[in-house]
Amino acid sequence: MDSPHGAAVKAEGFGLKGPRGWVFRDVGIDAAPGSLVALEGPSGSGRTCLLLALTGRMKATEGHAEIGRHRLPKKMAAVRRITALGPVPGVNDLDQALTVAEQLREGAMLQRRYDAPLRTLLRPRGDRRATARTRIDEALAAVALDPATLPKGERTSVRDLERLEAVRLSVAIALLGGPRLLALDDLDLKLSDAERAEAWALLRSVADRGTTVLAVCSEAPEGVTVLRTGEAAPAKPRTGRHTGKAAPARAAAPGADGPKITWGLPPGNDTDPAAPSAARPEPDEPRPDRPERDDPEPQKPEHAEPAGTTDNDNDNDEDGKGTDDALAETGRA
Repeated sequence: MDSPHGAAVKAEGFGLKGPRGWVFRDVGIDAAPGSLVALEGPSGSGRTCLLLALTGRMKATEGHAEIGRHRLPKKMAAVRRITALGPVPGVNDLDQALTVAEQLREGAMLQRRYDAPLRTLLRPRGDRRATARTRIDEALAAVALDPATLPKGERTSVRDLERLEAVRLSVAIALLGGPRLLALDDLDLKLSDAERAEAWALLRSVADRGTTVLAVCSEAPEGVTVLRTGEAAPAKPRTGRHTGKAAPARAAAPGADGPKITWGLPPGNDTDPAAPSAARPEPDEPRPDRPERDDPEPQKPEHAEPAGTTDNDNDNDEDGKGTDDALAETGRA
């Protein structure tokens, strides 16, 4: 059962197929609200596409998933409303031309414009500014980012932030909307061992408050549940075709009450996951900026939904809507 803050994450036979084969396939997960799950694997192994598919930004082509009882791929819009993206390179990068204060105000403005009830926009400007300032202060406190410690305070340019400071800022912006699930990509990119430990401590604190967290990384720490986009053991030298046997996920924190996660390889798949070509996305392989879909027909643009829309009104909210529009919305997610 979902908590008031976090969202349960469940999937069965979840997969995404591109023009050159399966990006990921046969994914199974059963994580409770408030879980901290690491999607571990080398770059190009489908981990980012899996992250975007579980947050309603890419459309899966096989199986199903449930995020907070919203079923994917049918209820992608509903899933996007309860999830938020932290740093995802190439999808919602911070604007290097802005200051920290400007980036935070922009995030608060977009959240109020798209996610807040309509009556919020009718409140006096002073009240709106005070509310936005309160939410910003709470988000900064949640990620342990004190603007006073920055070289120029909130007037510090985003381009001058250290990598870990930029991660904290991105997470703070994501938390402005009070998401039930937070997703991050390349968490440990360009971080030292000490900074990596701080980043995971940050995500644990967010999960401890009840928000479910999914984080893509190359190497997960101890004490988190791991979904690995590769083989559980080092691959043996191969001279022939891949056998297609399932590669079980490694759970870093096993327990009867912990999340249940599996990761399988496609039966009869000829692609060798240990080969260099499998670790690099092909030019026309699905990427966050060019998601794939099975329907070759042109699709209508997705319009912003009016506030107060219920899930029953969106039973078919993904029919005729492309994932290009979903990715366009991630700037406010």
